[in-house]
Amino acid sequence: MVPTKILHISDLHFGPPFVSEVAEVLLQTIPSLDLDAIVVSGDLTQRAKRHQFEEARQFFDRMPNIPMLVIPGNHDVALWRVFERFFRPHDLYCEIISPNLNPILKVGNVVLVGLDSTAPRRSISNGRIDRDQLQHCAEAFATVPDDMVRIVVAHHHFAPGHDRVFDVAMPKARRAIDCFVEQKVEMILGGHLHRAYIGNSLDFFPGHHRDRGVIIVQCGTTTSSRGKGRERDENTFNLIEAGAQTLTVSHYLYFEETHKFAPISKHMFNRSGQPFDSQDSSSGTTPS
Repeated sequence: MVPTKILHISDLHFGPPFVSEVAEVLLQTIPSLDLDAIVVSGDLTQRAKRHQFEEARQFFDRMPNIPMLVIPGNHDVALWRVFERFFRPHDLYCEIISPNLNPILKVGNVVLVGLDSTAPRRSISNGRIDRDQLQHCAEAFATVPDDMVRIVVAHHHFAPGHDRVFDVAMPKARRAIDCFVEQKVEMILGGHLHRAYIGNSLDFFPGHHRDRGVIIVQCGTTTSSRGKGRERDENTFNLIEAGAQTLTVSHYLYFEETHKFAPISKHMFNRSGQPFDSQDSSSGTTPS
């Protein structure tokens, strides 16, 4: 079976922090990745202004004509325009980018459910996932065959980063993780932290099923100057390959010297408790 290949980008921040040179290289790189889908995990804009959303829309229109799943981030909600934030926080996003804030995408052997984790009236920075959204996930996955890969996409992080940069995880993150485990979700894609992290929910939450943690894949900022931690001033993206037995995440970094994105690490996970077979181990990838 040929793996389904998904590009995971995030935190584009069209506006003052946007780095157009890096964005152009990203567009040049995409055709060579032989993708089946593209995921954008929020923060398309810096200050949720009309012209910034329009620039993001034009950027997406220049990408290859393949399926995309896009969700908003906290920067896609007006911060200082208080009336707009409280009463019509997603109007511009829905008008210019997509009217669907919690999209579902089926491609290859993968089902992705996007969740709008922005909480304009309660928490600008840390976000929220409410019970209705968890039920939305349950309904989306209810008829999905067991052999298909189930992935959740949310902008805000369900677990803190693995470094010394201070993070406050999303409130009620454990409730969400427990639901995802019960729904047999295998991977969460996110952004917001402006630096990458690839790990497992079991690193943070013991869970009811020690054999069924959720792989957590955070993307750094792909096209802005707002990288943090060891990715300060850096730009990154992830390439997900979903196979029948394994899930592989390749982490790409932009190199100014060569004006190219190149992979700097590769992480392979077995699916649903399956052991790695001889074909997996012969690929030269070290299981994580």
